[in-house]
Amino acid sequence: MSRDNGKREADLAIKKVLVEHGETWNAGTVWRVQGTAVISHKALERIAARAGIRFDKPDVLRAERDEAVMLVVGRRGDLTEWSVGEALVNVNYRVSGRQAGYVWAMAEKRAKDRVILKLLALHGIAYSEEEADDLKDGKRDAATEPADEPGNDEPEPNEGDSRAAYLEACKRTIAAATDAKVLRDWWLSGDEKAARRDFGLSQDETDSLKTALSDRLSDLGRGGDDTRRAAA
Repeated sequence: MSRDNGKREADLAIKKVLVEHGETWNAGTVWRVQGTAVISHKALERIAARAGIRFDKPDVLRAERDEAVMLVVGRRGDLTEWSVGEALVNVNYRVSGRQAGYVWAMAEKRAKDRVILKLLALHGIAYSEEEADDLKDGKRDAATEPADEPGNDEPEPNEGDSRAAYLEACKRTIAAATDAKVLRDWWLSGDEKAARRDFGLSQDETDSLKTALSDRLSDLGRGGDDTRRAAA
């Protein structure tokens, strides 16, 4: 798989999450710093609220005047992820002039944003602006919005971190579903059918998603056989 194809697939995975949670791909939401895709903290907060992500009380690991380190656990349906947020003044958190250093707030933001990205299956594909000062204050390059229609170059089967991330995102969506009709409509929607085609899922990969879908629909009190037959 070419580097351009990998980048395009990663962007499609990011855009899919944005669209599903009511966000728009624009210069204030997604940008690049040295080729790295960065998502704004505010956008991640809004997505977390819409996705029903809830956080446990943080576990403070280190508390100093100029440093804070905390462990944050987040939950989305049956899914649980954790991460550590760190902020140390003038090391990984710059404070200029008379600006006050809010190390606790920064450590919490970083930990929560990483957990959100994990629960959305975007960790390693995109980063939060708060994860490093360079991502927030460094030279920003526009992140061109990916086209909705697939290009001429199809991704090679069984390759690509972004395709694996898309599969994981689908599995997480299925596992976190609480309404059978909403879940079935999501699977049969034109957007999802196009996404499965764009990411070039193999038959085995598609069948694994159908099985997970059927099992979840059964758990929610509605049989999944008709959905499996209707799904492309």
